[in-house]
Amino acid sequence: MLELMNQQLKEKYGIKENVLNLYEKAICEIKDVFTHLDEIREVNQLKVLYAMQSERISDSHFTNSSGYGYGDIGRDSLDKVYARVFNTESALVRPHFVNGTHAIGAALFGNLRPNDTMLSICGKPYDTLHNIIGISGKENIGSLKEYGVKYKQIDLKDGKVDLLQVQKELMEDKSIKLVHIQRSTGYGWRKALLVSEIEKIIKEIKEINHEVICFVDNCYGEFIDTIEPTDVGADLIAGSLIKNIGGGIAPTGGYIAGKQRYVEQSAYRLTIPGIGGECGSTFGVMRLLYQGLFLAPHVAIEAVKGAIFCSKLMELAGFEVLPKYDDKRSDIIQSIKFNDKQKLINFCKGIQYGSPIDSFVQCEPWDMPGYSDQVIMAAGAFVQGSSIELSADAPIREPYIAYLQGGLTFEHAKIGILIALNNII
Repeated sequence: MLELMNQQLKEKYGIKENVLNLYEKAICEIKDVFTHLDEIREVNQLKVLYAMQSERISDSHFTNSSGYGYGDIGRDSLDKVYARVFNTESALVRPHFVNGTHAIGAALFGNLRPNDTMLSICGKPYDTLHNIIGISGKENIGSLKEYGVKYKQIDLKDGKVDLLQVQKELMEDKSIKLVHIQRSTGYGWRKALLVSEIEKIIKEIKEINHEVICFVDNCYGEFIDTIEPTDVGADLIAGSLIKNIGGGIAPTGGYIAGKQRYVEQSAYRLTIPGIGGECGSTFGVMRLLYQGLFLAPHVAIEAVKGAIFCSKLMELAGFEVLPKYDDKRSDIIQSIKFNDKQKLINFCKGIQYGSPIDSFVQCEPWDMPGYSDQVIMAAGAFVQGSSIELSADAPIREPYIAYLQGGLTFEHAKIGILIALNNII
């Protein structure tokens, strides 16, 4: 069967013999890693199934409300399902969040007040948050900074959170209201934080000041472990429905989950104070949000398998990768360091060519809103910008690192990655 596959790859995509040799070697070396991933998938599938059963979900919840959306049982029940999945008091799941950054922004604006301090302990957060915080170097109209919220950050030390410095800041600065923890790598060169590491961080924070809100940017991390940050003490988390937890089915949206008072404050910034989550018609997407959640445990692990394959294949091809193929993972992102601008661009173009949608399009670096550098994004996806589908993106800056994520099926991820490697070798 592998021989037939190789022949098809040669004939249809012009994959070179040396790339196929690397492919066969990579597949042999990664098989044992997959067993543990299948166990994680089963645990999370049970979790989602039981949450839906517990809330007695039926086709009557696939609502199509309009106008104000008062009494939308599909919307309100999905909040309860998410709260069960994340083991939290409350959740807010809405198609009205335009992306994960929007959900994170609502959580931050909802729970920070003038003269409060936000402390980022994973260094500078993901690029699109810079405008929200007010650290982009531009005129950040409507940023937290403009509203009098202060910002501090603690850079990582050897790729890890500097707990001693975190403790020092918390003891010295009583204005710190919220600690921002970024689970995923973002556009950095580090491993994602394991949930066990997040647990230790939160414990240290709470021992110094129990009232500090521990907020976790959970983008790209859902269902990669059998537990989530809210299982180990996180007060609030947020993420995107067109990443892991939407299962490749959700057409848009985001979520916030955590303690009831913090979720409610966030809802007041999604809509307005006094309305919060009580309003908001759902445009007929509820079935897709439920079905996407149900598929998410399976799809997220398919994406991780693709990332592991990419890691091993690109390492065999001579590139520096992070994480390594056998590292324990906490998100779906695979970083590949090219140290060469054109190779980075050609890799992303290869991913685009290996996509089911817009495979004929040549992606190019461009000035994308929210980013200080030009960004190239390969995303031939059924849902625009969906990074649970096979995609790769990168800021055009040294050392020219590509960030690959997604793959609704492992089989597609393999093909796309082989085409991308073939495009640069």
